[in-house]
Amino acid sequence: MKVFIFLALVCCSITTFAQNISGQAYYESKTTIDMDNFGGREMSEDIKKQIAERMRSMLEKTYILTFNNTESIYKEEEKLEAGAGNAGFGMMMSSFSAGPQYKNIEKNLLLEEREFFGKQFLIKDSLTSLEWTVEKESKQIGQYIAFKATAIKKIDPNDISMARPRKRDREANEKKEGEALKDSTKTENEDPWEQVEIPKEVIITAWFTPQIPVGNGPAEYAGLPGLILELNVYRTTLLCSKIVMNPKAAEVIEPLTKGKEVTRAEFNQIVKEKTDEMRENFRGGGRRGGGMRFGG
Repeated sequence: MKVFIFLALVCCSITTFAQNISGQAYYESKTTIDMDNFGGREMSEDIKKQIAERMRSMLEKTYILTFNNTESIYKEEEKLEAGAGNAGFGMMMSSFSAGPQYKNIEKNLLLEEREFFGKQFLIKDSLTSLEWTVEKESKQIGQYIAFKATAIKKIDPNDISMARPRKRDREANEKKEGEALKDSTKTENEDPWEQVEIPKEVIITAWFTPQIPVGNGPAEYAGLPGLILELNVYRTTLLCSKIVMNPKAAEVIEPLTKGKEVTRAEFNQIVKEKTDEMRENFRGGGRRGGGMRFGG
């Protein structure tokens, strides 16, 4: 029965696809953090709650995908900040977060404006190539019937944005016999990057609807026979909360132009080099001085 519904929707989509389609999809982003893998086992529940509350603004955001048949612009919704908050940490986190993204499905083009520690870059890349597998499952998301699809995404080993906590049990298994255990009290010069790792691949789960026949979706994801309404990548979930079809007032979809043009691999290498520099400064207790500098 679900297969029949899917085929019927696809047939309807073929007729609709010839028409001009435009819309705006609003996505709510939520990212969970396993505090135990970040030393949370030594924290009280009250401390964990306080940290989670402070990080809420960075882990829960709203994004808007403005799309038509072949193009889209994906941006974080602008909000007034309630206060300065943890400005320094927030600025550092934003340096590792994706910026506005432009996708052109016909040209297989993705452009992303990205600021990294005060320098503006324009990442030019092809669309993320994934071999989607459409599953048998379906569910209702709002007024739309959505179908499940999964894919495996290979991760660039230099892509710091995909770093995740290194599992404690894995670290324990790697300890050699006779090696002294580290003191539970962390030294102030301990490298925090030793606690994270970059996976070789991750599973992507998407829920798409052929009722909106555009092969687009949030962030860099696309390539399904319908708009992606829900997306899960590791501990981050993007869920569509509102769709406005043919809006009278919507952002004009144009290619992004701001920043020094680089490829995705080149940008990841730049971030890797600067991160290594930060690690060296950290290990030296910051005594090596000098801020991070970019050539050119």
